[in-house]
Amino acid sequence: MSISLELAEAHVEQMLDDAMLLVNQETYSFDKPALDAGLKVLLGLVEKRLGPSDDKQLHDGDIRGDIAVLTYKGDLPGNVVIAGHYDTVWPAGAVEAWDPPAHDDPRERLSAPGIFDMKIGLTQGIWALKLLKDAGIPHPTVTYIFNGDEEIGSPSSQRIIENVATGADAAFVLEASVDGNVKVTRKGIGDINVTATGIEAHAGLEPEKGANAITALMEWCLEATKYADPEKGTSINVGVVGGGTGANVVPGSAYAKLDVRHWVPEETQRLDAALDAITWSDPRVEITAERNWNRPPMVHTEGTEALFQVLKSQAEALGHSDFEGVSVGGGSDANFISAVGTPVVCGLGAGGAGAHARYEFIYPDSVPFFTALLANSIAAIDGPVITD
Repeated sequence: MSISLELAEAHVEQMLDDAMLLVNQETYSFDKPALDAGLKVLLGLVEKRLGPSDDKQLHDGDIRGDIAVLTYKGDLPGNVVIAGHYDTVWPAGAVEAWDPPAHDDPRERLSAPGIFDMKIGLTQGIWALKLLKDAGIPHPTVTYIFNGDEEIGSPSSQRIIENVATGADAAFVLEASVDGNVKVTRKGIGDINVTATGIEAHAGLEPEKGANAITALMEWCLEATKYADPEKGTSINVGVVGGGTGANVVPGSAYAKLDVRHWVPEETQRLDAALDAITWSDPRVEITAERNWNRPPMVHTEGTEALFQVLKSQAEALGHSDFEGVSVGGGSDANFISAVGTPVVCGLGAGGAGAHARYEFIYPDSVPFFTALLANSIAAIDGPVITD
């Protein structure tokens, strides 16, 4: 038995209504009261569609969104993790002010803040298990992780995600799909905050008494970018620069923010050594570079490939013969799951575009396929995806 495309299509309006319920409860990453309210709505929706969970754990996110871990026991051996974040980049008031631009796309769109990234994914994750339960299809134990801090790097939820995912047979992350395909590799991400402290002086009267923090910072940043390695897929972007108080003052302070992306896990060690060795022309300026290797790469392991083949087989059974796994430069919580060795595939959400943009939208006609795909892939896992 399996979930047919027609069965999922019969429930698509309910799924869209559920997604809009989540959208209308705005959940900006930096708005703790809104996050609390949003998690309450989400958990209420889960219980409405799936009934009470067999195990429920709520973890305090401090100033960030709390983390909920819900387990529904299955009737097959095996344990599947489904991860999704309920926070968005949209502050309160975005829903009311939403006015997406006109378009000439022949496909129907549904546009709303946070719907593509990723409240439709949350909805599909819930409905995938509901369809299995309602149809009486055997399935493994399913554990949901819902976190409210993914858009800001998952600082509160990272350890919880890693702990829950460790030892699971497979994991699916409900981020948006890519042109009808899923994500099997993602780049690792590093954030570098650079601070330069010099000596202020009058730029016309006594420039020699000053130590130019901006000049030293520029030298440091230009040198840092030389350690990018396009052949390895390592990029270094100086994205924010600031400093000084006026054109006639030798600046005593400056700062920069850099973004690093990399495919190869070992690149962080090379870059740490290289950045520590950077020098600049004026030794009176002090420069500190705080590095946060936020997300390790989601690498294409044997387990990832085996899990993707499960998805591909189920996609073909649903009529999608050109289903592929793609690589993307952005990170997600799938990176953390991959790092603990659990087979993981990301991007099971609906098709669409415009994440973090004011035209963010989904294609409603893609929702049934990805929901049925997730449901049937869950049911196909009855233990480790790699067997000796």
